[in-house]
Amino acid sequence: MLMPSYPDPRFSEMAEPRVVDAGLTDIGERLLAAAEATRAYGLAAVHIGAVAPVVVVSIADDPAMRDYRVLYNPRIVETFGPRETGREGSVALPGVEVEISRPFGALIAFDDNEGQAQHLRLEGWPCRIAQHEIEQMNGVFFLTHLSRLKREMLLKKARKRG
Repeated sequence: MLMPSYPDPRFSEMAEPRVVDAGLTDIGERLLAAAEATRAYGLAAVHIGAVAPVVVVSIADDPAMRDYRVLYNPRIVETFGPRETGREGSVALPGVEVEISRPFGALIAFDDNEGQAQHLRLEGWPCRIAQHEIEQMNGVFFLTHLSRLKREMLLKKARKRG
């Protein structure tokens, strides 16, 4: 499966919420298959080339494990707890990992594959994954958390390795 690479312009597009229908659940199924195939911690629909309000996140507390959930129209309702710094990367930019500060916990609202409203309370590692992917779905690539200078240096190094 060929995935778009950063800086594909779709990574800066915001997916608009929409009704969960057969088209959206098809994207969810393909996204789940891509996450399983790559053993990603999470993916946003843009990682398979679709600008759509769908993310897959692993809610396993252990980073070695995967316990995937497909979330349609996800949004962060609230965050809680202290901010923690942790390493983040993306399948769209292999080999680049940076320290990002995020809240420890969040309440996530989303629709399930039947279109029913649900909530998920996440903490720690799964919360970091969900925040990262929901931001990506909203057109915010994780590197935007860095200064422009640091971001440009990392991208230059990535191109040299590429």
